[in-house]
Amino acid sequence: MSCQSNNATPPSFAIAEGAQSIDPRRVAEDLVNRHGPGGMDPRVRAVIPDWDAPFFQAGLAGYSDAAMRIIARRHGCPICVTEALLDRTLLAGGRGFAKADLGDIEDNIPGGEEDYPLIGQIMGSEPAEMAAAALKMVEQGRRGDKEYRKVAYKGQTPDWFREKLRLPGGEQLSEKALEIEDQGSDSLMPNPQSLIPPPRTFAAIDINLACPVKKISSKARGGHWLTDPKGAIRLLEAVREALPPEIPVTVKMRRSFDDTPEMIENFLKIFDAAYDMGCAWVTVHGRTVEQKYVGPSRWDPLRELVRRRADAPVFGSGDVWDVNQIFRMIAYTGVAGASVARGCIGNPWIFRQARDLLEGRDPRPPTIAEQREVLEQHFDLALASNAAMRQPEKHTGRTMRKFGIRFAEHHPRGEEVRQAFIKVESLEDWRGVLDAWYTGDVV
Repeated sequence: MSCQSNNATPPSFAIAEGAQSIDPRRVAEDLVNRHGPGGMDPRVRAVIPDWDAPFFQAGLAGYSDAAMRIIARRHGCPICVTEALLDRTLLAGGRGFAKADLGDIEDNIPGGEEDYPLIGQIMGSEPAEMAAAALKMVEQGRRGDKEYRKVAYKGQTPDWFREKLRLPGGEQLSEKALEIEDQGSDSLMPNPQSLIPPPRTFAAIDINLACPVKKISSKARGGHWLTDPKGAIRLLEAVREALPPEIPVTVKMRRSFDDTPEMIENFLKIFDAAYDMGCAWVTVHGRTVEQKYVGPSRWDPLRELVRRRADAPVFGSGDVWDVNQIFRMIAYTGVAGASVARGCIGNPWIFRQARDLLEGRDPRPPTIAEQREVLEQHFDLALASNAAMRQPEKHTGRTMRKFGIRFAEHHPRGEEVRQAFIKVESLEDWRGVLDAWYTGDVV
């Protein structure tokens, strides 16, 4: 589900007076002194024990698949989030569930040993649909698609399934596939206490109330919900009540729909309600929904939210473009950790550099040899994940161009390398760029 936009402001500092003068090394040292190795807030580790450092890779539409996540993890990222999966697509048994990469590159259980812990992000517009889709994610679809649709629709097939829903490639679902047996029951939701999730499932389910893209908001999804606090709270309650208590539910929000007092109050109602109903934490982006991706984010509202909920973790997002901003955001706002989004596209080394600081070392930029190694690994992982497609190599070549363009920013001759990646169509082309620009004698 795409929440990206081509109309995005180039990287810039957030609005946070005095933050740019904060020494990241001292922040990292203080975190380790307070919380032990890794510097992670113990309240977070009590929920997800493997989350051992105060940062993570955000869900990025069109980017954060298993290949990108595994590369990030190999460089020190402790946990990742899937891109936002649409509840209706999950319930249809279509592409959305596959795009969660629920299992290894070949067998999904999510992402195999290298891709755990993984947080699954979900987005939708109806509480019952969201609850059933979240249940399906946690259970890895063990009941079968029709069973989850029974949960969502009380045995009645909704008209929009027949009219609009298609699988990957445009295939219309058959009448038989859409059929739901009428159970004649007001509630088919299983008792969460009786559910037994698979041994390796999502570490948490994250509800997206942040996406600002117009086509999302126009369908009452994502950031639209910040205009409707009652509806948003019903959505959160439905998911929290549907899942076993041991599965954390978290929320992604923007700091408000816009800067009017009414919308700020709406945000606070949802923010407080999320914690009060038992959500583990909220991640707040420092831009409004109305801003989309234009203009700097603001970190000062994040600081006020941390003070407002001193009893629980809050995570921050927005304008984390390099390793220094991870620690400056934490120090300036007091958040438990930083969500790294566009700043980690083509830059998995940001996580290694954060580990360097936490372990008392100077952050290390990637050498040409290290860049080549990652570029080779990333393509191979992407190719493996696309193996079931009709032309996996061609598809991978085209989809990897956007990564190559961002990786080129680390090369001393970045613009020339970027132009070379733009022309990539195949594995052969990809390797040609590496042979031309990523050898020991290239300067």
